[in-house]
Amino acid sequence: MTTLIPVLGDQLSGTLASLRDQDRATSVILLVEVRAETQYVKHHKKKIALIFSAMRHFAAALEKSGWTVDYVRLTDPANTHNFTSEVTRAAARHAATAIRTVEGAEYRVRQMQDDWSKATGLPVDILHDDRFICSIPEFMTWAQGRKEHRMEFFYRDMRRKTGLLMDPNGKPTGGDWNYDKENRQTPPRGLNYPAPLRFEPDEITQDVLTLVAAEFADHFGDLEPFALPVTRAHAKQALKHFIDTALPDFGRYQDAMIAGQDYLYHSVLSLCLNTGLLEPLEVCEAAAAAYDAGLAPLPATEGFIRQIAGWREYMRGMYWWDMPEFATRNALDAHRPLPDFYWTGDTDMRCLAQSIDQTKREAYAHHIQRLMVLGNFAMLAGVEPGEISDWFLVVYFDAYEWVEMPNVIGMSQFADGGMIASKPYAGGGAYIDRMSDYCGRCRYDVKQKTGPDACPFNALYWDFLARHEDKLKTNMRLRTVYASWNRMTDERRAEYRTSAATFLHTLEPARPGYARD
Repeated sequence: MTTLIPVLGDQLSGTLASLRDQDRATSVILLVEVRAETQYVKHHKKKIALIFSAMRHFAAALEKSGWTVDYVRLTDPANTHNFTSEVTRAAARHAATAIRTVEGAEYRVRQMQDDWSKATGLPVDILHDDRFICSIPEFMTWAQGRKEHRMEFFYRDMRRKTGLLMDPNGKPTGGDWNYDKENRQTPPRGLNYPAPLRFEPDEITQDVLTLVAAEFADHFGDLEPFALPVTRAHAKQALKHFIDTALPDFGRYQDAMIAGQDYLYHSVLSLCLNTGLLEPLEVCEAAAAAYDAGLAPLPATEGFIRQIAGWREYMRGMYWWDMPEFATRNALDAHRPLPDFYWTGDTDMRCLAQSIDQTKREAYAHHIQRLMVLGNFAMLAGVEPGEISDWFLVVYFDAYEWVEMPNVIGMSQFADGGMIASKPYAGGGAYIDRMSDYCGRCRYDVKQKTGPDACPFNALYWDFLARHEDKLKTNMRLRTVYASWNRMTDERRAEYRTSAATFLHTLEPARPGYARD
């Protein structure tokens, strides 16, 4: 009696439910490097290297602890590069009598798993992924019957469930649930930002880097230098380093953007969470313990925990709540092709050029760069939601569809019509100027509102609101904004619309083949 246990590239956790309480003598773990998974969108080179290296290290750790591991490499001549086919081949190879697996985090993967029983003729036990704080059935119960699915209320329920930053009387520590108002400061000059730990590639990682350089040369992004955490030990070190050196100041400056500072006080632990090297509750508990020990202030700790126990869990729930329709949502009827500069970085808008350059080099940008620069521009310009969503999925090492799609199509592009965000996250140049140092050396003048030398965000912002006035004017959070628009003279409104149209006419669409072949 042999149980085959397929493990996916984002399930690299020793506590995985499919491994729990299994007899190692009668189990075979299957890991496969599948070309189809690297190219359904053409992922950033660093992301592919991260996942393959983490998979190979995880396989070695499993074997060392007594498991039998069947590892199919990308260049294995027999590799079919289709996961279902590889599960079928492995079941025959090991004379498996059953398959035991944990549900895939993405809709297309979960559908694939549903086909395994028919493909193999074996019983398939698909287990819930209990590494998350909130299971999918639990989220469905929470969401059912609600008129609005606001993250804030979900987040409060997760705090109550876990006890994170909760007093014995059931009240939130400090008296408030949310300290976001204290987390939007601009850093003073001269701060010494604590860079995340960097890990020297070992022999396994070096082999993967050689493979990726040879097999994925036409993919976006820089492969080296490569210094990402690829093992559970690396991930634990990275977590401790963040808690010790960056968490205390994380909160105050979490929305800031500074040229030449790729990481500021951000943890960069999302790649560890989304591959399974760390689990969300252990990360939140480490932050809460630092607060309890007096090593981090409450606003920073709460803000960090909210990103994981709140946004991350909520986005997963909303993804499953609305799939598969979520993938094609386009409430604002946006159809402009993605501009070419998203791939090349060739733009005079310094905020975009800086964010894209960092993305190309590091496969990383923090949440405000993603939301209020890269995403904001795409929404204001009317870019097709599916195209900008594909771009985000390609370029970031922590981007998996279950968390990327609701963040982009829902929160960033407002293409879901407001299921996730209570208003569009639209902003002009003034916001970017306030939260960054990008504008001072930009070819465009952020103080000018219209014309060839004005920051394009300024005219695009008002043009966006004008284009969608019928849909957005009744939004309570935009009534003041529309009142300002309607107080403008017809001539001034026309200047904004003309300036926006002139700029949009200069945008070159991306050439085919960047995101998908």
